[in-house]
Amino acid sequence: MEVTGLYGLNPVIHADYPDPDVVRVGDTYYMSSTSMHMFPGCQILRSYDLMHWEHCAYVYDALGETARQRMDGSGTTPEGKPVPRHIYGKGMWASSLKHDGRLFHIVFTSNDTGHSYHFTAEDAAGPWTRQPMTGFWYDPGLLFDDDGRVYIAHGNRHVRVTELTADLSEKKTGGIESTVVIDDNPRLGWEGSHMLHLGEWYYVFCIHWAPEEMRAMGCFRARTPAGPWEGGKFMELDLDDRHAGVAQGGPVQLHDGSWALFLFQDHGAVGRIPVVVPFRWADGWPVVDEVPKQLDLPSSRPDYEYAPLYATGQLTRIPTSPLWQWNHEPHPALVDTTHGLRITTDRLATNCTEAINTLTQRCFGPRCTAEVTVDASDLGIGDYAGLCALQGCFAQLAVSRRADGLYLVYT
Repeated sequence: MEVTGLYGLNPVIHADYPDPDVVRVGDTYYMSSTSMHMFPGCQILRSYDLMHWEHCAYVYDALGETARQRMDGSGTTPEGKPVPRHIYGKGMWASSLKHDGRLFHIVFTSNDTGHSYHFTAEDAAGPWTRQPMTGFWYDPGLLFDDDGRVYIAHGNRHVRVTELTADLSEKKTGGIESTVVIDDNPRLGWEGSHMLHLGEWYYVFCIHWAPEEMRAMGCFRARTPAGPWEGGKFMELDLDDRHAGVAQGGPVQLHDGSWALFLFQDHGAVGRIPVVVPFRWADGWPVVDEVPKQLDLPSSRPDYEYAPLYATGQLTRIPTSPLWQWNHEPHPALVDTTHGLRITTDRLATNCTEAINTLTQRCFGPRCTAEVTVDASDLGIGDYAGLCALQGCFAQLAVSRRADGLYLVYT
């Protein structure tokens, strides 16, 4: 494979692509990322140099398992507390993306259902097919070993390695089960597992976040998946003096044989943005010298033109672009595209975070702008139509009809 060096800057994507996992198949890198309450979900991006990315696919259109995923939650918990209508902060979390030589596999958990999900595809662009899977494998890190056995690193505070059946459907009876590390600190402890077999060592890469400290990367190794495991933190580094550690992700071998960690850094309301950190091996351990602002990485297609990760144009049909997602699963009966896009609602909402059928795109840092044209002629009294920066502390600009006419309202 002929490769050419290209330059890029960290962060490689200045937008919210949290908990990334990257796999290289042939000359192409593929990345999966957390999508939580956004549908379609589990977006796959594609790159040829690890620095520039474009949309490849979504793994699923909808999980369709709970009313809360449609923002229709109701009732109370067994403790008598009201059930939230939504899945903000829950939904699909950190995934593990792997290729077994024949199929792509992706495993993740949904933290509103308490289930794990396994999808496969012959091509990363899809279609993806859901496969049976039992158990709850928190922050999973898959490993398809050279001898055909399958392992998964998982857990929060107590990180384990568990052997699965060949089809990943369940824990293998009589299979290996080992403890990698235990830490019950009151923040996050160890989590975000990624697993690798290289030479004579098995590795589990994790994140650690202790009180009064930045996020840190850890690495543990063992001669076999059964342990014993040894290791600890090896990287506590910042980028752009944000006092937010670059961490959580896994290793990937580049086209030229060198290695890098594909991680993220918290950037406030912009989200968790991907950062590439080159590293080297020394005495069987990963060694990071710095988090570089400028990157010089090999590319298998240096002249390739990437499609942008944002979209524009008239919203006359759905989907107008794969870069649009819904905030929660949509209610299709209330979406009409006969004469342009017409979105209606069947309920009162306290604010825009409760509004169903909201179309979204990611915001990009350090600054970005958005513009929308709306037809407000059919708005009822008290209705709003416009745009918002969708956060817990949101900003909204909308046309609203009052008894004496239309108003432009900023919230």
